[in-house]
Amino acid sequence: MNAENQQTLETLQDIKRIMERSSRFISLSGLSGIAAGICALIGAWFAYKELGPYYVRYDYRGEYAGEDFQQLKFRLLVIAVAVLAAALASAFYFTWRKARHNKLPVWDLTAKRLTINMLIPLIAGGLFILAMYQYNEWKFISPACLIFYGLALVNASKYTLTDVRYLGLLQILLGLINTQFPESGLYFWAAGFGLLHIIYGFVMWWKYEKNA
Repeated sequence: MNAENQQTLETLQDIKRIMERSSRFISLSGLSGIAAGICALIGAWFAYKELGPYYVRYDYRGEYAGEDFQQLKFRLLVIAVAVLAAALASAFYFTWRKARHNKLPVWDLTAKRLTINMLIPLIAGGLFILAMYQYNEWKFISPACLIFYGLALVNASKYTLTDVRYLGLLQILLGLINTQFPESGLYFWAAGFGLLHIIYGFVMWWKYEKNA
């Protein structure tokens, strides 16, 4: 390849990178996925420790009731909020670090579009899940978490890396399978938000950040 062709190729690559930066948010870090997965697994472990003693006293009619159950609901909600806060904080930190390394803005028009498209399914799903929490409809809380989160990822993927779409589809599939095994909701939740995030984060880091 002569010098002129090499220069043309480099120019085309520069144009491609500029177009990607203007239409897609490319500062998502694989390390944020790994960190979120670790937070989810820790949260699932704490939830398991809370649920274990309650299941020993599980009502023979198969119903949740009593003051113990209200305390359990509150503790599980605290765990869920703590996991969400830790995951968001780690995601912001690693995204900010990658954006700074690449000399890109963290908050621009593409980031706003990504956030809006992700928040619409997340807010709708969150309100739906809170309603199930309110009325003690526990069987499908875990599937709903996975499905709505997957829909949010798929909806937002057109404004970021394509790999996010595949993670969203896997979350949706896992949530649908979970509907057939509602008694194992915590395990599916840990697999989706924990293991899948860690695997996805490692793949993203290997593809886009390892040699950066």
